Amino acid sequence: MNPTSPSRIPATLIPGDGIGPEVVEATVQVLDALGSPFDWDVQQAGMAGVASAGDPLPAATLASIRERRLALKGPLTTPVGTGFRSSNVRLREEFELFGNVRPVNTIVPGRYEDIDLVLIRENLGGFYVAHEFYIPQGNDPHAAAVCTGMNTREGSERIARFAFEYAVRHGRKKITVVHKANILKALTGLFLEACKHVAKEYEGRVEVDDMIVDACAMQLVLNPWRFDMLLCTNLFGDILSDQLAGLVGGLGMAPGSNFGRDAAIFEAVHGSAPDIAGKGVANPISLMLAAAMMLEHVGRAGDAQRLKQAISATINTDKVATRDLGGTAGTRQFAEAVCRRL
Repeated sequence: MNPTSPSRIPATLIPGDGIGPEVVEATVQVLDALGSPFDWDVQQAGMAGVASAGDPLPAATLASIRERRLALKGPLTTPVGTGFRSSNVRLREEFELFGNVRPVNTIVPGRYEDIDLVLIRENLGGFYVAHEFYIPQGNDPHAAAVCTGMNTREGSERIARFAFEYAVRHGRKKITVVHKANILKALTGLFLEACKHVAKEYEGRVEVDDMIVDACAMQLVLNPWRFDMLLCTNLFGDILSDQLAGLVGGLGMAPGSNFGRDAAIFEAVHGSAPDIAGKGVANPISLMLAAAMMLEHVGRAGDAQRLKQAISATINTDKVATRDLGGTAGTRQFAEAVCRRL
C-alpha cells in the first residue's frame, strides 16, 4: 500500500460478498469523483474472508480496522451450518460499536413524501445477540429452544445519551423511545427507565415520549410524519429500520453506521443478495449514502452534501435509476451518472 497522503484519511475497505464488490466499486468511483478523500486498505470478510483466510473475520481485517478506526463495508454473508456467528454481530462486539444510526430520507417520489427520520439502535444487547441453547427431552435433543436477552442500565444510558447528543448536533427536536415494557417488563422496562433518566438532562432542548413497539410499527404506516427520531433496543431497531426503509423505496435507499469509542464502521443496510450478484443490476445508493455519513463523520460535510445532492439529481432530474426504482440503469451506469453530476 502506498504511503498515506496527508490530505487523505486512512480507512479500511471491505468489499464483502454477493453484490458487495459491485456496490463498493460504484461507491469508491463516486468518492474518487469527490477527490478521493480516503486512503483505502482493502481487506476481506464474510465468505470472502473464509475463502482467503478460513475465517469470516480474518485477523488482518480486524487489525486494519483497529489501526485506522474507520471502515466502509459491503454486505457480508455468514456461512450456514458451519458454526460461524454473524460477522456483523462479531464486528460490533469486537469494536464495541454500541450505537447504530439508520437515517431515511425521501429521494425518490413514492407512496410517502417528505420522510425525514433517524433510528438509533442499541447494538450490543437484547435478544439480537442470539445467546441461544436447546433443552433436550427424551430422544429429542431439540425439544425446546431458549434465547436469553440482556440490557444493562449502563448500556441503555449510554445509547440514550448518544441519541440525545445526536439530536442536539443535528437539530432534531423529538425522540420516541420504543419498547415493550408492558410485557417484557424487566428487559425493555429497564431500557425505557434508563432512557427517561437520561432525557432529564436534555429538558428544554429535546422532547421525548415513548411508544410500545407494535403501536409504533402501525403509526409508521399510518402517520410516519409524527416521528422525528426513534430510540430502540437491538431487536426492535433491526426490525423497524427495515420498515423505515420501506417508506423511502426499500433497503437500497437506507444507509447505516455503527459507532463505538474507538472505531466507526459504515455500511449498507441491505444484505448480500446472492440471487443478483454479478449481474450488474444492484442499487448502490445505500452504500453511497453510508459513504456520505462517513464523510460527515470525518468533518467533510460539504462533500457529503454534494454526494447526496448528486444522487437526488441523477434520479429526479437526469431520470437515471436502477431497476428496483423503476429505471433501467445498471450499477455501473448509475455510478457513472452520479459522477457526471459531481
